[in-house]
Amino acid sequence: MSEEQAQALMQQMQALEGYLSDVLQREESVMRLLHEATGAIESIKAIGAGGDGETLVPVGMGAYVKAKVEPDQKILVHVGAGASIEQDRDSAINYVESRIKELEIVLQQLAAQRQEVSQRLEQGQQEMNRLIQSSRGSTQ
Repeated sequence: MSEEQAQALMQQMQALEGYLSDVLQREESVMRLLHEATGAIESIKAIGAGGDGETLVPVGMGAYVKAKVEPDQKILVHVGAGASIEQDRDSAINYVESRIKELEIVLQQLAAQRQEVSQRLEQGQQEMNRLIQSSRGSTQ
């Protein structure tokens, strides 16, 4: 293999490493969203099961406001593009559960991409090792 081929292989491996890093970051983001969605479902269920109750609502910068939550109170659900809709408790839970299923599919796709990129990096490393071995053999 020539020096130009070795440089091309190194550039390809660097690009794959960058892509792998991006995939890992996206996986972490999806995992955070899944955790948040699971927490949202648990909170919605807990609020609805407790009857009339008080809760603390975060308003930012570590400040909270006490609020009274009624069991039949509607829930605002963000549906995208800056729009939210009012739903009853069960509909809100169903909506969040459907979003969880979508996120799980995305997570599976990202895991497949990560595995593929890792395999390609492994192949590139093996190719580079062969290149190093052949160059050592030809210089001796």
